[in-house]
Amino acid sequence: MYAKAYALWPELLWIENLELRNQVAATWQMALDKSVLSPDDLNRIPFTLLCGPDLKVTFMDHKRSVVHIARDAGNKINAMYHGELPVDMDVLIAGAILADVGKLLEYELDANGKAIQGNYGKYVRHPFSGVSLAEQCGVPAAVCHIIAAHADEGNMIKRTTEAYVVHHADFMTFLPFKDRLKI
Repeated sequence: MYAKAYALWPELLWIENLELRNQVAATWQMALDKSVLSPDDLNRIPFTLLCGPDLKVTFMDHKRSVVHIARDAGNKINAMYHGELPVDMDVLIAGAILADVGKLLEYELDANGKAIQGNYGKYVRHPFSGVSLAEQCGVPAAVCHIIAAHADEGNMIKRTTEAYVVHHADFMTFLPFKDRLKI
């Protein structure tokens, strides 16, 4: 039913709650259906438009690394913080997988197949379109919060622990490309 989503995201199987897993898969499937981007495009285009066209790290390289880093961090927090800062791993993983799903509506391809910000993306950034897609698929508020709060827009609100983990996993693998000190 969600073959494209599961092919793109084997990490969906890390979500133990089957209903949530299917909601996340449905969100990705809906985004793929609405997007001009194919799964092949996601494995080819750069993960950000802010670091120039020669970036070799693809959209899916970055997205999957964020999910893996967030999962590892969540497991460490659960193992080492004596229950003082519990991380809901299903919510964390679902939010990490969905954080950039709205980019499928934000991006377009130019005549040369290069990813560019489309007209829709100039009006509606991916945290907003991502929440909209997720809500249409019944994704719970705790996960939608992560989508909404993962980018700079989230600096205006209080984040859950899961949202902090995804935010930092995302930015620690983005900012060094954009702002690192090169010696």
